[in-house]
Amino acid sequence: MPVQRDEGDLKAAGLVLPPTGPWTVDDLAKLPDDGLQYELFDGMLVVSPAPAPAHQNAVGELHVLLHTACPPDLKVFMAPLDYQPDRFTSVQPDLLVVREDDVGEKTIQRPPLLAVEVLSASTKRKDLTVKLETYARTGVAAYWIVDAEKATIRVLELVDGRYEQVGAVTWDEQLTVEHPFPVTLHPATLLDT
Repeated sequence: MPVQRDEGDLKAAGLVLPPTGPWTVDDLAKLPDDGLQYELFDGMLVVSPAPAPAHQNAVGELHVLLHTACPPDLKVFMAPLDYQPDRFTSVQPDLLVVREDDVGEKTIQRPPLLAVEVLSASTKRKDLTVKLETYARTGVAAYWIVDAEKATIRVLELVDGRYEQVGAVTWDEQLTVEHPFPVTLHPATLLDT
């Protein structure tokens, strides 16, 4: 049985919820800019708290690494930036690499060449399950899973609609990846553990 909502009370409180049915990207656009992360997975709204400093440090170091190596026809972005492959899906990878031609006015709608997620206590389960499935289903070519606590980076690439691990690196090891462009991953210099 659907939850009955008093739209007037919700609007007065600064909340705008969809009247019935699944959430859409149009509903998402009406939510407040309050520092929380709002994402849609097949019409289901998931709200996450703002990230911690260690998380943001890892995202920043990875952004510098990717930005420095990025060829001119590609772009590297940090969250918050929505990847919206359809009306019922809107996700914010911590980092994403896209073709310059795929950059929209407000969102990315074509599959990124790379999505990167830095695990945190509040998002780990989502990053390892629903985001992994969403990225694979929508054609994101590569997915890096960064665990700053364990100082590891797993590199996954899409093969026949499913991710296969093509590499992993821990602490002082180094791994050079070729996709979406050549870059060397070295957790000891990227992750503040």
